[in-house]
Formats: sequence, structure tokens, C-alpha cells
Amino acid sequence: MNTVHDRPSGELYPAGHSRKPVNFYCAAPRAKAVHLTGNFNHWQTMRMHPRDDGWWFVQVVLTHGPHQYHFLVDGQPMLDPQALGSIRDNDNNPVSVIAVN
Repeated sequence: MNTVHDRPSGELYPAGHSRKPVNFYCAAPRAKAVHLTGNFNHWQTMRMHPRDDGWWFVQVVLTHGPHQYHFLVDGQPMLDPQALGSIRDNDNNPVSVIAVN
């Protein structure tokens, strides 16, 4: 029997390499622009897309584990009330936390 191993034994599906699409929503009906920023994209801004109901949306593919982020609503940081929780980042600013399984 021929067996091909492309990963070391014991590492069939390492969780740290798995990726999953995650939907982010922000309620900001009066906003002109909403962006998502987080440690998963080196704190670069990602434009979120407005919906007719006042919510803004973007989908991001994230790796397994915890991630820090916040929304920028018309340039002002905003925590996600739907987040798993919040912590302080390295600059002591509050950020939201999501855990990807």
C-alpha cells in the first residue's frame, strides 16, 4: 500500500492553519462610512458595505483562535456589542474580541 504524507505525523488538521469565513455586522444607520480593523489584518481598515436596513457588513476569512478588532464609524472607534467580549490592546485602547473555532 502506498501512502502519501504531506504533513508530519500527528498533524493531520492543525487548527492554527484552518480558515473560516466570518461575517461582521455593525449597526450604524446614520454613518457615512464604516470600516473594520483588527489584528487579523495588521489594523488596516477594511471598508464595510451598507445595507438598506442601516447595518453595515463585511466578510473576512480568519484563522482559528481569538482575534481583536473594532469598527470605525465615520472615523470613530466603536466596540462591537455582539462580540464575545472586550479587552485592552497594546496601546491600552478597548477592542472587541472574537474567537473562531
